[in-house]
Amino acid sequence: MDRKLAAILSADVAGYSRLAALDEEGTLGALDVCRKLISELVDEHGGRIFGSAGDGFVAEFPSAVRAVRCAVEIQRRLFALSEDFPPDRRLEFRIGVNLGDVVVSGADLLGDGVNIAARVQEIATPSGICISGSVREHLDGKVPFALTSLGERSLKNIPRPILVFRVDWQEEAPAESGMVPLPTFSARRGKDQPSIVVMPFDNLSGQGDEYFVDGVVEEITAALSRVRDFFVIARQTAFTYKGRFVDVREVGRELGVNYVVEGTVRRGGDRLRISVQLVDAETRTQSWSDRYEGAIEDMFEFQDRIAAQVAGAIRPAIRDAEIELAGRKPPTSLRAYDLVMRAFPNLWGRRKDTNNQAIELLRQAIAIDPGYGRAHALLAWCHASGACSDRSGGLDQR
Repeated sequence: MDRKLAAILSADVAGYSRLAALDEEGTLGALDVCRKLISELVDEHGGRIFGSAGDGFVAEFPSAVRAVRCAVEIQRRLFALSEDFPPDRRLEFRIGVNLGDVVVSGADLLGDGVNIAARVQEIATPSGICISGSVREHLDGKVPFALTSLGERSLKNIPRPILVFRVDWQEEAPAESGMVPLPTFSARRGKDQPSIVVMPFDNLSGQGDEYFVDGVVEEITAALSRVRDFFVIARQTAFTYKGRFVDVREVGRELGVNYVVEGTVRRGGDRLRISVQLVDAETRTQSWSDRYEGAIEDMFEFQDRIAAQVAGAIRPAIRDAEIELAGRKPPTSLRAYDLVMRAFPNLWGRRKDTNNQAIELLRQAIAIDPGYGRAHALLAWCHASGACSDRSGGLDQR
């Protein structure tokens, strides 16, 4: 079974059944005109249509950039073509684009890469374009169209949430950047969810073990993607770094991630040793590391076990790192910092009145700087201390 990475464009006509019911012959004639135009544009952008049914079609492209450029050109040309039609008789296509692994079956393509494109298409509005996160990661600085995040979406028959973006093809992105930039590392730090990429592991054994090493990485990526606490970069994007030496800080900038998972795999007879480490992409410091060993009598069971253990260890490691980061985050206001410093003497008095004074000062600090991690932590400590002491009668009531 042959596989390959491809950019898939899926499209159909919004409300086609209604249009056909109003004027079947006229709708079919308009559809033929649209199909001819679309076929020409797909060819011009280096793609090919490999499937069509009813009012829809599916095409593949050698790159995500070409697929999105073609999608935008299709919408622009069809919009100009339909201006002479009454608004309720216009053929408006919905387009979805995904970059993913596909199965080659003769001239046809199958698999999740195609299915996700079709599901992303269903999110698009009439004359709209939606793309998956895997496509978005390849567009930075390469297309002049504004992009808007629609967040993670649960798609029918797709086991994991997919990050979806809308292509605002009628709006140009800011001229100075060429397009809306992918959130940088520092910007991602300000978001609720940290982000992570699992890099291709180094194979310290023979070439015959390459498939197993890739399988371990794929299983770890899949296991981490099921954790809702952080965003995980798609496997196919991470594999573009395979065979290259790259600095984790460079990876962080290019992919907009906070953490990088690296590892090595070494075989010795019928035993394997896998070393994994979690690295902060900004500081290059190692947040966590571990080593796993075992026999490979059942290779797939061994992959699943390692993936589960690594995902289980990384989740608390990232949580602890994010808590530490929040504690180190400096205040944006000197006034907020001053209020926290004034609260400190009242924290340790073990008296109800001083505890309440500390709470009031910390609330003022948070009102000034809602992102001040230390103020939030100390306020939580005050409330916990007060609640525990009230139950035990431990706070001095003076």
